[in-house]
Amino acid sequence: MSSPNGPHADPSFLALANPGFEHGKEGWSWDDGTGVAAADPHTGRCHAYLEAGRGRQVGQAVTATGQGSYDVSAWIAAGGPRGAFLVRVNGAPAGEVAVANRSFYSRHTVSRVALGKGDRMEIVFASGDGWTHVDDVMLSPAAPADPQVTSSDPVLVEMFQWAKRKANSWVHLADTIGPLNVDERNPSGNGTAAYAPSYWAGYAHRSGYYARDTAHQVAGAQILGLTKENKAMLGSFAVSAVAAHAYYPVWSYNFDARTFLRIDYNSPESFVREVPAPFELVEKAEHAYRWSGDAFYVGDTMWDFCRHATTEFVKEHDRVKPNGVAEGTGRGIFEGSASYNETSGEQLVEAGDAFASQYRAYLAASGLASARGDEQQAAQYAERAAELRRYFHHGWVANQGAAMTRAYTLTGAPLSGWGKENSWFMPMKRLLLPGPRNDAYLDYIDEMAEGAGKPVNIEAITYLPDTFFANHRDRQAWKWMRYVYDHRDDRHPVAAQGLNGDYPEVAFTLVSQTVEGLMGFRPDAPRTRVTTRSHLPRDVDWLRVDGIPVGNGSFDLRHDGTHRSQLTNGTSKTYVWQARFPGDHHSVRTDAGPYECRRKTIHGKVHTCVDVRVPPGGTATVEIVRA
Repeated sequence: MSSPNGPHADPSFLALANPGFEHGKEGWSWDDGTGVAAADPHTGRCHAYLEAGRGRQVGQAVTATGQGSYDVSAWIAAGGPRGAFLVRVNGAPAGEVAVANRSFYSRHTVSRVALGKGDRMEIVFASGDGWTHVDDVMLSPAAPADPQVTSSDPVLVEMFQWAKRKANSWVHLADTIGPLNVDERNPSGNGTAAYAPSYWAGYAHRSGYYARDTAHQVAGAQILGLTKENKAMLGSFAVSAVAAHAYYPVWSYNFDARTFLRIDYNSPESFVREVPAPFELVEKAEHAYRWSGDAFYVGDTMWDFCRHATTEFVKEHDRVKPNGVAEGTGRGIFEGSASYNETSGEQLVEAGDAFASQYRAYLAASGLASARGDEQQAAQYAERAAELRRYFHHGWVANQGAAMTRAYTLTGAPLSGWGKENSWFMPMKRLLLPGPRNDAYLDYIDEMAEGAGKPVNIEAITYLPDTFFANHRDRQAWKWMRYVYDHRDDRHPVAAQGLNGDYPEVAFTLVSQTVEGLMGFRPDAPRTRVTTRSHLPRDVDWLRVDGIPVGNGSFDLRHDGTHRSQLTNGTSKTYVWQARFPGDHHSVRTDAGPYECRRKTIHGKVHTCVDVRVPPGGTATVEIVRA
């Protein structure tokens, strides 16, 4: 798939010298009143500084040996206003951002700088009224896809524009030489290696990506066309889930996608592991397959991982409370946590987020088995999912509302009340059957997350829009998207992380929550099908997203409220489009050819579903005719 802005950047075209200033002044030009210091680095030992007073600059010029488009990012702190971070191409301005007047480091980015062969790019940091510190300059290849949003709501447009640019800035230029094993205990890391196609998924002061974060960022990455990155990262976790690790994938990798991040891995017997992660990775492998159509996800390597995660892994970790539900040890993350909620202090053997993730993994494995042509195994996985859901409602859970079971301790005692992830994952994965129990629990989640139970870390809150979209609670989902966006410039509780918006998960999830959430866009590239369902809240009249990448092409989609949808097929194949509308409607109008209209109950809600064939280059409109 080619980029609408030219070919994907090639790492041989551009490389920065000394991006972290670990080699002193090497590679950079320096004015009087500037230099390298060790007093306040973001990572490593050193950073650049510019003294107060306008007119001082630190810069580097590089020459492109080919064509590409790039994002340029840097971590900057400042003791006063009017500093600048700018990029010039052949002497002409190509982008500029004002340096924020913050005494702590936050990330600044100049986006989509287009370069041709022989172009000279200058990266310049200019002083302002106060001191300026600069560290960890980074080049990112502009994402292959650049979906465009227009809407009746200008905030939604602004949000998506910010999110896609911010997410893109976390992408590594493949084959860039970078440090390994950087973390807060070892800020200089240990050695260097060539980075694989990858993006940041986890703390920005560590040189690696995490299983949990990757799982939550896969959809956003696909929407930006980061298919190579998703393959490399999901594939790395898959090959680490071996018998010596009791079929757990490792928790984190360095960006070379080969070595485990040292802070989280001591030995095959001692490494960070959390039960929901292998199941979520199975689910996201199937998710990436539907977006991309890439046979990699149904090949032997990924299938072996999916098979082991849903068979041997469950058997290996179902001993304290044998019931077919994978368990943790109750003894901390280095011996196996039952839940993503690491800080509760509860000794959990089974948890709602792991249970829900196991359920979704069975459904995903069913889909992947079907794609491999094994319908018998697909049916077996689907039945295992149904059995697990029945057991959840008729054996695991015995109460309702806020008192609903969300975990079991090592002593076998059920726990209810607020468990953060082990609460909201249950409805998010649609483990809970629709009905009064589910509705009451969603009300409880919303109430707790707004009040005393609100997570202190923004990345946890990024799951809430997904939870409410999955349950047709569009107003609440949009409310939580707005909350995440509105608090992007608050300081993150982990000081080295910078702002909330500097946590990568924030941007990637806002991208996916716009396209998969608000637009209800669900592709199935292998079967040339796409499903849509508007989740626009009442205060958003219309929303259009152009250039949504699917397979080797793209789609444009517009929703007007929840009554009218229009799809343009920019692929080379005819797709069957199922346009879904909430409610039982008896009059439907479409400008396409013959169509099939039927009613379906989807997670407890009746929908009117219209199937239309949309040829390559074609546009179809489906509208509910109101009485």
